[in-house]
Amino acid sequence: MSRWKELTGETFGNDYAARFAALARSGKDVHGEARFCAALVPAGARVLDAGCGTGRVMIRLTELGYDCVGVDLDASMLAVAREQAPDLPWFQVDLAEFEPGRLGIAADFDLVVAAGNIFPLLAAGTEATVVRRLAAALRPGGLMVAGFGLDAAHLPVPPSITLSEYDDYCAAAGLTLVDRFATWNADPYDGGGYAVSVHRR
Repeated sequence: MSRWKELTGETFGNDYAARFAALARSGKDVHGEARFCAALVPAGARVLDAGCGTGRVMIRLTELGYDCVGVDLDASMLAVAREQAPDLPWFQVDLAEFEPGRLGIAADFDLVVAAGNIFPLLAAGTEATVVRRLAAALRPGGLMVAGFGLDAAHLPVPPSITLSEYDDYCAAAGLTLVDRFATWNADPYDGGGYAVSVHRR
């Protein structure tokens, strides 16, 4: 079972969406991830939102002109995404079993983005498999971006993956580290408890 399911029971979709809607109404910037991605690849690029949740990042990227596909295991989150953007391609799938061809999707994404603590919330022991499957969905030269917490202050669950472990999984999947930041605003990484990592296939 994924740590996410243990945490939420996979019934959190509406609450999660409401939290970000309230942040947006208060004037907070809720599109940092999409802006970060848009600085990496040009409009029109194919983007896979891995662990897309309620679709906040993917819907914004679509508005900016990107060709996006969203995948998530949590039906409650996907229900919100489909309600907000019924014309976009949303797929319910376990990332550890993700195979684009089985869903009728070409495995030639320019960018894979895994925002929202995807890796620390996976089922224990599946991290390397998920990295491998996401890397395989990229075209040669494509980028994978993942942002996640590394300590208790930045996670809703106990820390379960280190940056060195993540880099090792990426290397084994044929990915090379390009850059690393402390936030989705591209602040330099200083060894803190949250990191946004960019790898290239």
